[in-house]
Amino acid sequence: MAARAIASLTLSFGLVSIPVKLYSATQASGAVSFNLLHKGCGSRLRQQYICQREGIPVDRGDTIKGYEFAKDQYVTFTSEELKEMEEKGTNLVEIDAFVPSDSIDPVYYDRAYFLGPDKGGDKPYALLAEAMRRSGRTAVARWAARGKQFIVQLRAVEGGIVMQQLLYAPEVRSIEEIGIPATPVRDQELALAQQLIDQISEERFDPAAYKDDVRERIEAAIERKIEGKQIEVAPTLAEPAGQVIDLMEALRASVQQKAAGKAPVERKAARKAAATPAAAPAQQRARAGRR
Repeated sequence: MAARAIASLTLSFGLVSIPVKLYSATQASGAVSFNLLHKGCGSRLRQQYICQREGIPVDRGDTIKGYEFAKDQYVTFTSEELKEMEEKGTNLVEIDAFVPSDSIDPVYYDRAYFLGPDKGGDKPYALLAEAMRRSGRTAVARWAARGKQFIVQLRAVEGGIVMQQLLYAPEVRSIEEIGIPATPVRDQELALAQQLIDQISEERFDPAAYKDDVRERIEAAIERKIEGKQIEVAPTLAEPAGQVIDLMEALRASVQQKAAGKAPVERKAARKAAATPAAAPAQQRARAGRR
């Protein structure tokens, strides 16, 4: 089934305007969700807003939003005031700059979208995509939508252009906050580690080789419950005590294990399992429940 556009936008590229359509690049995996029920009768529960001072339920229509600037002190805003502060949507994606493709750390990546050419946009769309491919650069642009202003990356991929929503600098923490100590490594350790990397390296990432084992396990358990069967609960095991590992010996053992040919067999089995469809009945029921 053909993808359905969720919006029509315009790319501003210098004095060139490119009409494009916006598509979701990802889709919800249909994560299995559970409802909160009354343990006694099995009926669904309903949430309430409770006033902390008076201890009484408050209807949603009697609520107002406020910002806590000091302990238990708030400034309040009406819906009109909050609306006034929102960014006005223009359906314009305005390119600010072109930067090297590898200069944006993936830690800044947020939601992804596909861009496709709209009527009259085929030629300039193709031109922009090919120019970015040849230059090895991606575009950084601004996009106003849903009352907010987003910074986005436009990158050319095989078949088209991806618009990657980016996080702002204050939203990304520095790895220096962790305080990782500088630790030297020996040449022998490094050589073994590189050998192990070479042994289990592949030409490209294959997302189809991986599957959501937890989701499949939950769906299978739901099927058993629907059929009136019980689920066996494994006993909780004690956490294993910390072990002191000889790094060189562990690396050597890993290299020997991979050299014995076990890894390729395991990866093939994983791919075969990933190609097997999940339990359809439970998946369909889960989706129906969310509707």
